[in-house]
Amino acid sequence: MIRTLPVEVLLDLRATLRPLHGFITTDGWWLPARTPSGPGTLHVTRESGGIHGEAWGSGADWLLERLGALCGLEDDPTAFQPGPGIVARLHHDHPGLRFAATGLVFDALLTAVCAQKVTGTEAAAASRGLRRRFSEAAPGPRRLLLPPDPALLAAAPYEDYHVAHIERRRALVIRGLAARARQIEALSDLPVKEAVEILGALPGVGAWTVAKTIEVSHGDADQVAVGDFHLKNLVVHHLTGRDRGSDEEMVELLEPYRPHRGRVIRLLHLLGHAPAFGPRLAPRDITRH
Repeated sequence: MIRTLPVEVLLDLRATLRPLHGFITTDGWWLPARTPSGPGTLHVTRESGGIHGEAWGSGADWLLERLGALCGLEDDPTAFQPGPGIVARLHHDHPGLRFAATGLVFDALLTAVCAQKVTGTEAAAASRGLRRRFSEAAPGPRRLLLPPDPALLAAAPYEDYHVAHIERRRALVIRGLAARARQIEALSDLPVKEAVEILGALPGVGAWTVAKTIEVSHGDADQVAVGDFHLKNLVVHHLTGRDRGSDEEMVELLEPYRPHRGRVIRLLHLLGHAPAFGPRLAPRDITRH
């Protein structure tokens, strides 16, 4: 199935899609997904004057219906008008950076839990391990795996998580969330405020995990991942010049930019990380223990 959308606004498609959980390749962007209509795979390319989407599987219709949202076309960066300064310059220089919304809450939540209190290397290993252990091939011409099957996640013993690079704490959280996968997926139809409250009340889901989930599933440009190891330093460094900061300082500095605090964070990421001091958090391989 195929759908093409005209693009009459500024759009940096690669930068918009990068924070999502698909795969950017030389031939476009691929998203294998467990949609409410069933498994599907979406392939997105930028064509002259528009966006071209091709999809396979029983979830193809659902994915193509959401093509605009998935590519950030339902976001409006022009509504953000920051005052003079570094944020305004970044916003002016990157007008095509948009927030995309997948509408896939459980997938976004699972990816966020995999990244709880670990390095990026460990988070990636956990996400890959879960796909290989609890999934199957996605429909379509490319060799891709679907996101993990919630039913398999909910029923699996801890040993299966261990070999997938997940320690006991995150395994227990994931099993509990997988048992509620249908209710969690239904949060895509709720406004951000309600979805945030419900997610935040789930066992093992804190403010950081909620923010990382909602910015992807709902495309919300105001989410701030309080509790992140690096983020507070990045924001404080680029907005004040100081190398280190606290979550409290970060929240205070971002408050004037509400409801675009997450947009400011993505713009500041373009400047690179804050200076590094002290030992880095070393990746672990729990499968060796």
